[in-house]
Amino acid sequence: MRICVVTPAGAGSRNGNRVTAERWARFLRLLGHEVLVEESWEAGRADDLLISLHARRSHPSAKRYAEAHPDRPLVVALTGTDLYRDVRSDEGARESLELATRLIVLQKAGLDELEPRHRAKARVIHQSAEHIRPQPPAKTFFDVCVVGHLRAEKDPFRCALAARLLPPSSHVRVTHAGGARAAELADRARALAAALPRYRWLGEVPRWRVRALLSRARLLVQSSLMEGGANTVSEALAAGVPVLASRIPGNVGMLGEDYPGYFPPGDEEELARLLRHAETEPAFCASLKERCSARAPLFEPGRERAALEGLLKEIGGEGCR
Repeated sequence: MRICVVTPAGAGSRNGNRVTAERWARFLRLLGHEVLVEESWEAGRADDLLISLHARRSHPSAKRYAEAHPDRPLVVALTGTDLYRDVRSDEGARESLELATRLIVLQKAGLDELEPRHRAKARVIHQSAEHIRPQPPAKTFFDVCVVGHLRAEKDPFRCALAARLLPPSSHVRVTHAGGARAAELADRARALAAALPRYRWLGEVPRWRVRALLSRARLLVQSSLMEGGANTVSEALAAGVPVLASRIPGNVGMLGEDYPGYFPPGDEEELARLLRHAETEPAFCASLKERCSARAPLFEPGRERAALEGLLKEIGGEGCR
């Protein structure tokens, strides 16, 4: 089968959508398919299947493909901004749902955001990450990672603001890896790093360095206000690193409803309390790690590859849309 995977994130981007697109393309090639990853789909291509990441931003590609090949399958993968904002208000995103043969959500709670008729054609495919071998943590610091670009939806400075509330005796050190999408956000990150000795902003770094940071981290903080299913949580679980996360559907769908490491979105005081609790109470940190280890099999590469294979077989068995 000739498959085109469309993502609005360009080649070389470390955006989560591009990471997902490239990983899916690799799995699909291993399954024997011819796969290209493009920023848009243009009429005239003879693809057998389009997989479109982002209902709103990739809507023009989805519409062109559906008009050119009404008898061929179209899969739309829904991001966090799609699920938790755009499908309620954006006509292009809503039309993408209508055009799709199948929808993909990245965690189970995503199904709750869809109308029943769209939920019926949605499938959950958890994003995977390869195992990361743990390394000895720093002895003089309690290292905490934040991984994510500086965007409003990520609430990127919440962990830094929480670290500011910790007592002088705390050994928490926050390392933030992620590029700035606006100059004012980069300026704020630099200002916080200058004012807070326990906060470091690295800017955009290659994936191997992110994985190296996680291999030595005691915790990952995932503070987003809106997520479809964060790659960074998958990476943390692959590294055996417990997570403190904002209690939003995208995180709950990955970590479970009764996970003990949640804080209210935007609440640095509660996050600071959890950071201090994890640092000073080994039993709490161990309980987080145990719960994360129990969820980790959901995000193994073999499981994601099998889910994609099952989706293609399902579509092929039904024929056209």
